[in-house]
Amino acid sequence: MNSKLLTIFLFVSVCLIWGTTWFAMEVALNSIPPIFATALRFLLAAPLLVVLAKILNQPLLFPKGKRRWLFIVALMYFAIPFTLMIFGEQYISSGLASIIFANMPVAVMLMSGLFLSLRLAKHQILGLITAVVSLCLILANEMQMGSDDYLIGTVCLGVAVAMHAIMYVLVQKHCKGIEVLTYNALPSFIASLFLFAVSAVSENVNVEAFTWDSMSAVVYLGFVASVGGIVAYFKLVQVSTPFQASICFLIFPVVALLISSYINGEALSQQSLFMMLPLLVGILLTKVPKGIFKRRSALKVVHNN
Repeated sequence: MNSKLLTIFLFVSVCLIWGTTWFAMEVALNSIPPIFATALRFLLAAPLLVVLAKILNQPLLFPKGKRRWLFIVALMYFAIPFTLMIFGEQYISSGLASIIFANMPVAVMLMSGLFLSLRLAKHQILGLITAVVSLCLILANEMQMGSDDYLIGTVCLGVAVAMHAIMYVLVQKHCKGIEVLTYNALPSFIASLFLFAVSAVSENVNVEAFTWDSMSAVVYLGFVASVGGIVAYFKLVQVSTPFQASICFLIFPVVALLISSYINGEALSQQSLFMMLPLLVGILLTKVPKGIFKRRSALKVVHNN
């Protein structure tokens, strides 16, 4: 497979995996409590991630002096945010949940400015403001049309996005250079053990009540979403530019919305769908490289001369 076809294949794979993940979480909740479902998801993913790390000669442990980050990542990146995601889907549709999570680039950009003193270009600031305002209008519109429980789901997804963004920035600052599989393998396993313990004391888990659909959804989340999605995305980053790879954040919410609408009949209002356009444009602007507009202006000047 040549590089162009590989890039297209990886791009489509990531969009489909991320887009279907939200519906899979919704199906898992039909008969499996959210904390237990998340624990089982990571327990399934961890062994395969460990095997891949061994095959690709990536270490399982974080470097000396940074071992405590194994547990920080396990709790603050995997256990708590992913549980909040699936817990929130008890109250909002999978399509709306995906829209909230699609704002991850915006959250990372904002946290980078706060924690890393990253200076944003004018177009990135414009994109950040556009995305945040558009998302707020969509959420306000959907909550007005839905039940009071929409607020619970929205807050859960919002906190999950914020935690992921903060952890991404902190890891870039304190653990930069750690391999992808190192970052995912053991933390996933530690997260699963922690969540099983929490589930044991907080949830009424009836294994006999688990349906085939819910179990299949958890298996999909463990093997395809947690392993396939990770490998495909980071391979995509290697064979394309970060900007090209980030376009996945514009596509997967559309996939999730189509699935939610087709299977569950859950569709956003026309006003919310209209606001999707500035939202996606705003997200796109935050990922456009800083110097791209300056370079284009310089090229125009050279061409005119």
